[in-house]
Amino acid sequence: MVTVLSILLVLTSVGMIVLVLLHKGKGGGLSNMFGGGVSSSLGGSAVVEKNLDRLTIICGLVWAVCIIALGLLLKDTSAGAAL
Repeated sequence: MVTVLSILLVLTSVGMIVLVLLHKGKGGGLSNMFGGGVSSSLGGSAVVEKNLDRLTIICGLVWAVCIIALGLLLKDTSAGAAL
């Protein structure tokens, strides 16, 4: 079970990185430094942005559940090993 959760955690971590980088910059800061401030008419539609937001939230929730589950599982196994 720990192995499955660890693999899922790695996959969702990479997915979160990719999904966050796919988001359009919404203002100043680092996004302008890397060309995010340039507006173009080729940007995605509002439906694509909403779906990307939903996918990012789902991926984040799965990521958080994996971390909590791994923490609980590893806490239980380390307590048994200490005895």
